[in-house]
Amino acid sequence: MNLRQRQPPTRGRGPQPPPPPPQLLSEPFNIIPIHNLLLDHPSLRFPEVRAAAAALRSAGDLRKPPFNPWHDSMDLLDWLGSFFGFQMDNVRNQREHLVLHLANSQMRLPSAPDRLDGGVLRRFRVKLLKNYDSWCSYLGKRSQVRLPSRHNPDLERRELLYVCLYLLIWGEAANLRFLPECLCYIYHHMALELNFILDDHVDETTAQLFVPSTCKQFGFLDYVVKPIYTTIKGEAARSRNGTAPHSAWRNYDDINEYFWRRKCFKRVKWPLDLSSNFFLTAGEKRVGKTGFVEQRTFWNVFRSFDRLWVLLILFFQAAAIVAWERTEYPWQALESRDVQVELLTIFITWAGLRFVQSILDAGTQYTLVTKDTKLLGIRMVLKSLVAMTWAIVFGVFYGQIWSQKNSDGMWSDESNQRIFTFLKAALVFVIPELLALILFIVPWVRNVIEEANWRILYVLTWWFNTRTFVGRGVREGLVDNVRYTVFWVGVLASKFAFSYFLQIKPLVEPTRILLNLTGVKYTWHEFFTSTNRMAVVVLWAPVVLIYLVDMQIWYTIFASLWGSAIGLFLHIGEIRNIGQLRLRFQFFASALQFNLMPEDQTLSSEANVVHKLRDAIHRLKLRYGLGQSYKKMESSQVEATRFALIWNEIIITLREEDLLSDRELELLELPPNCWDIKVIRWPCYLLCNELLIALSQARELADASDRWLWSRISQNEYRRCAVTEAYDSLKYLLFEIIKYESDEHSIATRFFKEVDDHISFEKFTGVYRTAILPKIHDRLISLIELLLKPEKDMDKLVNVLQALYELAVRELPRVKKSVGQLRQEGLAPSNPNAAVLLFENAVQVPDDDDAFFYRQLRRLHTILSSRDWMLNVPKNLEARRRIAFFSNSLFMNMPRAPQVEKMMAFSVLTPYYDEEVLYGKESLRSPNEDGISTLFYLQKIYDDEWANFMERMRREGLQDDGEIWTSKSRDLRLWASCRGQTLSRTVRGMMYYYRALKMLSFLDAASEMDIRQGSQDISSAGTLRNNSSSINIQGLGTPNARNLRRAGSSVSLLYKGTEFGVALMKFTYVVACQMYGVHKGKGDSRADEILYLMKNNEALRVAYVDEVHLGREEVEYYSVLVKYDQQLKKEVEIYRIKLPGPLKLGEGKPENQNHAIIFTRGDALQTIDMNQDSYFEEALKMRNLLEEFKVNYGIRKPTILGLRENIFTGSVSSLAWFMSAQEMSFVTLGQRVLANPLKVRMHYGHPDVFDRFWFLTRGGISKASRVINISEDIYAGFNCTLRGGNVTHHEYMQVGKGRDVGLNQISMFEAKVASGNGEQILSRDIYRLGHRLDFFRMLSVFYTTVGFFFNNMMVVIMVYTFLWGRLYLALSGVEEYASENNKALGAIINQQFIIQIGIFTALPMIVENSLEHGFLSAIWDFLTMQLELASFFYTFSMGTRAHFFGRTILHGGAKYRATGRGFVVQHKSFAENYRLYARSHFVKGIELGVILIVYASTSRAKIDAFVYIAMTISSWFLVVSWIMAPFIFNPSGFDWLKTVYDFDDFVNWIWYRGILVKADHSWETWWYEEQDHFRTTGLWGKLLEIILDLRFFFFQYGIVYHLDISNGKTSIIVYLLSWIYLIVAVGIYIVVAYARDKYAATEHIYYRVVQFLVIVVIVLVVVLLLHFTDVTVSDFIKSFMAFVPTGWGIILIAQVLRPFLQSSVVWETVVSLARIYDMMFGIIVMAPLALLSWMPGFQQMQTRILFNEAFSRGLQISRILTGKSNSET
Repeated sequence: MNLRQRQPPTRGRGPQPPPPPPQLLSEPFNIIPIHNLLLDHPSLRFPEVRAAAAALRSAGDLRKPPFNPWHDSMDLLDWLGSFFGFQMDNVRNQREHLVLHLANSQMRLPSAPDRLDGGVLRRFRVKLLKNYDSWCSYLGKRSQVRLPSRHNPDLERRELLYVCLYLLIWGEAANLRFLPECLCYIYHHMALELNFILDDHVDETTAQLFVPSTCKQFGFLDYVVKPIYTTIKGEAARSRNGTAPHSAWRNYDDINEYFWRRKCFKRVKWPLDLSSNFFLTAGEKRVGKTGFVEQRTFWNVFRSFDRLWVLLILFFQAAAIVAWERTEYPWQALESRDVQVELLTIFITWAGLRFVQSILDAGTQYTLVTKDTKLLGIRMVLKSLVAMTWAIVFGVFYGQIWSQKNSDGMWSDESNQRIFTFLKAALVFVIPELLALILFIVPWVRNVIEEANWRILYVLTWWFNTRTFVGRGVREGLVDNVRYTVFWVGVLASKFAFSYFLQIKPLVEPTRILLNLTGVKYTWHEFFTSTNRMAVVVLWAPVVLIYLVDMQIWYTIFASLWGSAIGLFLHIGEIRNIGQLRLRFQFFASALQFNLMPEDQTLSSEANVVHKLRDAIHRLKLRYGLGQSYKKMESSQVEATRFALIWNEIIITLREEDLLSDRELELLELPPNCWDIKVIRWPCYLLCNELLIALSQARELADASDRWLWSRISQNEYRRCAVTEAYDSLKYLLFEIIKYESDEHSIATRFFKEVDDHISFEKFTGVYRTAILPKIHDRLISLIELLLKPEKDMDKLVNVLQALYELAVRELPRVKKSVGQLRQEGLAPSNPNAAVLLFENAVQVPDDDDAFFYRQLRRLHTILSSRDWMLNVPKNLEARRRIAFFSNSLFMNMPRAPQVEKMMAFSVLTPYYDEEVLYGKESLRSPNEDGISTLFYLQKIYDDEWANFMERMRREGLQDDGEIWTSKSRDLRLWASCRGQTLSRTVRGMMYYYRALKMLSFLDAASEMDIRQGSQDISSAGTLRNNSSSINIQGLGTPNARNLRRAGSSVSLLYKGTEFGVALMKFTYVVACQMYGVHKGKGDSRADEILYLMKNNEALRVAYVDEVHLGREEVEYYSVLVKYDQQLKKEVEIYRIKLPGPLKLGEGKPENQNHAIIFTRGDALQTIDMNQDSYFEEALKMRNLLEEFKVNYGIRKPTILGLRENIFTGSVSSLAWFMSAQEMSFVTLGQRVLANPLKVRMHYGHPDVFDRFWFLTRGGISKASRVINISEDIYAGFNCTLRGGNVTHHEYMQVGKGRDVGLNQISMFEAKVASGNGEQILSRDIYRLGHRLDFFRMLSVFYTTVGFFFNNMMVVIMVYTFLWGRLYLALSGVEEYASENNKALGAIINQQFIIQIGIFTALPMIVENSLEHGFLSAIWDFLTMQLELASFFYTFSMGTRAHFFGRTILHGGAKYRATGRGFVVQHKSFAENYRLYARSHFVKGIELGVILIVYASTSRAKIDAFVYIAMTISSWFLVVSWIMAPFIFNPSGFDWLKTVYDFDDFVNWIWYRGILVKADHSWETWWYEEQDHFRTTGLWGKLLEIILDLRFFFFQYGIVYHLDISNGKTSIIVYLLSWIYLIVAVGIYIVVAYARDKYAATEHIYYRVVQFLVIVVIVLVVVLLLHFTDVTVSDFIKSFMAFVPTGWGIILIAQVLRPFLQSSVVWETVVSLARIYDMMFGIIVMAPLALLSWMPGFQQMQTRILFNEAFSRGLQISRILTGKSNSET
């Protein structure tokens, strides 16, 4: 019901044709034809639109622009455009933008004023210019927004001018939109110029009225935007495509932060002074980095989160001191004064850590120190001096304490006095921390201090941090503080208790034993032999690493428990399946009404509180069934009809998506009222079996009273409705098929009247025998089946009717009546002598074309005959999941929905580059190397959906299946595309918003009569124009079913025309097709497919960058918006806005979004990726979701609304299931905890909903600087948090999302994310979050962003440390002497097994599955995943993340990796897998395997077998995972023939020596590409890489002393002599290689002679060694294990030193040796693969594992993998 009663002409409530309007428009428009308000367009019927447009036309008495003609039809935007040189299309774009926003805002008012409401304009102006006002306040500048008093008539126009000016600047700023404070600077000066114009200011230089310097065509673009753009472009060029160090060039943030200082006014000036060094991009005078310098070093982890590391280090020190006392409990040790004093050393450490922090600050940020920032340099020096002074002071005081104690021989008063002196100094030292603690307890005080721009506060806080515009006032409220504090106190308490009792304390005793061990005889040359210090380091190193990273595990445990508790309170998972929905369907109907139908919004604020309380109570009743079970919605009520319209529309969309069959649609839909049925007609699947149960109850209670029997039946609402509907339908049916004026009709009328009377007087069971009812039931079923048959057999119909007559009239009554009595009562024919039998000439059957009649007949047949509960309806798993989620979500807490007219308007933005739009016919039917086409694969994966699709096609006229490739090819391509990750799928999903808004708008505005009459119209139209051949009940069909189509019979039939206008005003969908213009120019099919999408979706707009070539390599760039004009039947251009240059200067995706964002509309903006989908039923809740922007979460309203995602690619394979399960736990439970209680949820990609105007004034929805912002989305969250925004998470709405489904795709995605996190570590955003947030939110940020990847890498490093440590103990001989402690050492160090096995990282997955699907289901899924080798996948992924995260921090090289979004069922060759994983997994796995082998062979200790296995099993598991996972998860990975072919291909690739070829074909090209990261790294990165590579020399050092030839000698000479063998081996290789190059091609015999001589010499040397020395055969094997790693280490070091070696002779040898090593690595990896391929059964097992999910759904994967597919289409 429309709450705002308007005059009919303004709303057009009468019947109206749907748009487009009939007139042809001279000027194309986007949404509203503002250029011609006389048009008959639905949007122009809103008075708010006319009021906003009229307000803009108030430019009459303003000074006219000097150089442009002025017309009376021009408005304020035209006036500004003429004065300031804005482009005409920018003016047109922002005119519609502003009018649309003001109109939508004014619609939300309780009444509709005839003119623009001042409050609406004021609130918009305040919000739009809030960042500008904050910037002015921050810099101490007066705002140029100067408004007259509130009662001044010029106030509205002034406000409009300031708002319009900002929007015009923003709309034409291009890449400058990433620089929000730069825009503030521009706006500041242009607003000043605007004031000059309005005040008729006289220019002093010209003595004329002031005219802005940009007052000419393209003036703003050429004189303001281009100079700054050129600077950005020049700096981007300095980045050398991202390969230059970040410190060498200014990114977007640097340029923006230049405007955070007052000096920008003197330097940049206005008009822009192009001679300013700000605009220089080369030379010594250019401006350097601003505010922050991104330096590539691991120390950034400490520098950004120093408070965390200080806590961990100080606790470790304190715990070690306490544990060294060997007391049972720590507090017992604290009773000792010695321990108390020793604990004071933590202050010395603390001061030292501050010194380290100060040195790191100075070392990374020194380039910020300039003439203008001398104070910064002074502070750096002072901080280092002060920290060093504190360390010295504490050291001196501490030494004095012990000196006094030692001299006194006891703890005397003097020594205690010195302790007191130390504590006083410590108190002064911790004063900053105490102040921070006080401000943490009262966060609002801290916010006030940080946001106040008082100079005295700058002075007081100067020491602690650099003043920045962002990161101020970011503390949360007290309640939120308490929540996340409790969370983290629990985590820290658990972690520290575990660390003390199970990590630190158990190591004390082994450490003492090792230190006290004497007489150790080392088996090699040991440099530190006195106290076994190296053994102690080896012992402690892995435990220290565990200690540093295991907080991640404790966070995971607490997050899982807390998240599950929150999920329970949110009522997630209460309806998990269709069976549970069946039990609560009546409540569901009421909940849908309650949540989706708008409430009365005209209440006062006092009444509002009561209203909210009543809503909460009502929601509680719905959720728990309290009070009246539900409000009975009988068919006469409008609410029931409204519910039916919504529910049926949901079911129809599921059918359109082919998730349902026609039969399932009939079973699920809620039919409209017809056939005089007196109850609500619940969906058939709810009523099944209920009638049979009622009949059995009637038979059992034959002698009971009517009231008792009816009360028993009515205990179940569905049963009551089934009985009533069956009775009413049968009555109507019999009257329909019996001729009206016949005796039979009179008999039927009389019979039913008697029955009705007996029922009303509760005498039915007393008059009739209910035991006869089952017989009548059987006859009725026979009657309906005869009516449903294609050929009507009239004789059988008459017979059945006669039998029914006999049962009903003669046998049913308890008292038998004679024929005369029956004739007298009108229950027998009046003429007893008639020759015609009863019913013989009285039956009339409706025509076969009466689809509606037969549809109702089928429903009646289902109610009468169904004997099961139909728990498998619908059959499709996705349909079941969606219905269950939607129904459950309506019982969750969500804001009440406003009317569509009063809702917040929103847009959806999707960036698109050149991915698939629609699958082409050839791509669908072209087979891969296994003979499998994409279509065949889809048919088997989605077999039920394919059957539904073919059923729909046959209904729509498909005669032969072969036509699917001809007349129905478009439908086929759409069907396949909507099962992939294509643009067409995304567009279909997003356009459900438009469809939902149209329907909801109709329901809002429709009167009671409209809904009732509309229901009747739909009822008469029917949802089938005729019966479908697919709807066949027990063989009952119809004669002409094949030629029939489904009508578009839904609520859309009832629209009056205004719904289209409302929906368009509230929703816009913009796809940023960056390359659309290029595709059109090339005739690319993707351009035609995008045009097809526009043609079929009227709310879809496409934005692209058009390149116009003017000759001589001059190119102009334009942002263009197009749509499809339904009148002109062609694409039309709406806006064309010139850009200052090429779009892409940084990362492509954010810049693609940025160019299109100016064409979006509304208060909110949802960002959607091209691999996402949405659903109609979820779109219905969008207006509820947008109301969240009005709700306070903590002390702030949300600025980003986070949504949960449903990963729809999980069913493709087991691998896809692993990925989707991992992703699902993050997008649900993970983000739930991040939002509440941690308050650190960021923006992790789409589909979040942004507060659009908040973000467009603060830098947009992502960042775009090259490389540093490669994970562009999360920076929107960082920016939001630092600028005082609030990110929430809402789980009552979901959006579909596709994920990568093949291992190679997944690995590239993981590499991209890990590299992105590596870059985040360097960023200013992470640094500021680490320092500006309070301690506990800082912990939350660390462990949920970069900390996760850092700890992941540390786990891998810990494995290395553990194994290298064990190898050290074995090779050095210490292990033998400490053998009695081996079990203790093993038990302690093997804690890494707990981490590696991943049980704790799997915990969120198990908990979330338990919440949503039940505990047993979650455990079963987890066990199934383990059987399908999920642990191999997760361990492999851990290696991927560790490798790329570490490499990025150390060397850089992060880049966007296009993963591809296709289906992966084809086999990947061994060479391809080797190229991808050689460096990240294979080589590392081989290294660890060699360590384990050498350790097992050289350990001389008497190790218990169990202890050895327990110590190394997890490491062996890691090795196997890293080496074998790419083949386990590779289709046909263990096929013998493919393995043979792969090996041949690998060998060819290794030895291919062509030049200028791709890495796919040449090993050498690939090898050089793998070294690219060394080109971007600095000196420290190269030095650290060399240090790490030296570990490979340790093998040789350790093993040579274990050779028999060394004869037990431990001199260093033994090691030095061993290098002779290595030199000889390399020399032999050089000789052979030289001979091959010189003689192999021309004089082959010489080459063979050289080979022969080399072999003879080698054999001779071996014989001599065996005869004259102590060398044994085993020595040669051990030597191989010693010298091969050394050679690899030399090669790695040579790669780092490539700039010095490449021009020398040595380099060719290095390349040749590297080729040999890669060949050897390949053979090592191939060996187990070949063995498993050769053994029978492994291929079948692997297929079963990889495609288990598909097998469980009856898919024919064996046919897919063997290629034995028969062409089914």
